[in-house]
Amino acid sequence: MSLPASLKSRLGLPLIAAPMFLVSGPALVKAACRAGVVGSFPTANCRTVEELDCWLADMNDDLERTADEVGRAPAPLCPNLIVHRSNTRVPDDLAAVLRHKVEMVITSVGSPEPVLKPLKDSGCLVLADVASVRHAEKALAAGVDGLVLLTAGAGGQTGWVNPFAFVRAVRKFWDGIIVIAGGMADGQAIAAAETLGCDLAYMGTKFIATRESLAKDAYKEMLVKSRLDDVLLTRAFTGLETNMLRPSIAAAGLDPDNLPVRGSIDVAKDINASERDRPDAKRWKDIWSAGHSVSGVADVPSVAELVARTAAEYETARRPSVQCV
Repeated sequence: MSLPASLKSRLGLPLIAAPMFLVSGPALVKAACRAGVVGSFPTANCRTVEELDCWLADMNDDLERTADEVGRAPAPLCPNLIVHRSNTRVPDDLAAVLRHKVEMVITSVGSPEPVLKPLKDSGCLVLADVASVRHAEKALAAGVDGLVLLTAGAGGQTGWVNPFAFVRAVRKFWDGIIVIAGGMADGQAIAAAETLGCDLAYMGTKFIATRESLAKDAYKEMLVKSRLDDVLLTRAFTGLETNMLRPSIAAAGLDPDNLPVRGSIDVAKDINASERDRPDAKRWKDIWSAGHSVSGVADVPSVAELVARTAAEYETARRPSVQCV
């Protein structure tokens, strides 16, 4: 199954504004959809199912108004269901997603199988986050419509595989939808992903540094000032490999070069103690993530401005080069 024509025709760019914990909110999602890219968000960003219902109703109303204003349907919104067995809200979040008749869903951190049948029965397109070939095979066996390949360049909880090798390995046994996640810094990267064999690309870090994101201003400013070498791969905070910003770790009173090799940092012991020693140290919630594309963050534009710039870069990259004879 390739990207449905009905969806492809609504996209100005083959791009998904990635779902980011505590960053992707209604303003970002709506702006992305209006600009012609899929707007996604983790349902866990809503504190309650009732809040999720409000978010989805608001987003759907905005998309309908946009369609009336411009005379065509905008890009779809796409909730991200975290299907790990520890997430007790999965059944209720799934019910909310079904009530609001969403067109696309991304599943992550676990097997999509428990939510797949009701989503498919509703006509929803289901993409699954995977970080290995084995996970990809399992998700396809469950019946998903597409795969989001989480590669080494992704922010937050990241993959470990080189994107070139990962895409080509999966294309050997899957001719359906592939989305690449990790290191998408500009339109040139999106064009390269298409050449590699991808249908869509995830872009996350650059959307954090937009005016509509829920990220704190200090977080956005840190992204502007940071470069690739400021991204640290560590298991110290979650027990899983995560790409984090070194300056934010240092600002919390911790030494980025002397973190535990594996296992969660004890927030009460390690971070709160550092706050007592350093009054200016920030709390756990101010230790921030970023992907390898952080070097591409130069300012804090609106979502519309970011998408327009990325579209121009993409078109330039796809334009045949002129060869002098």
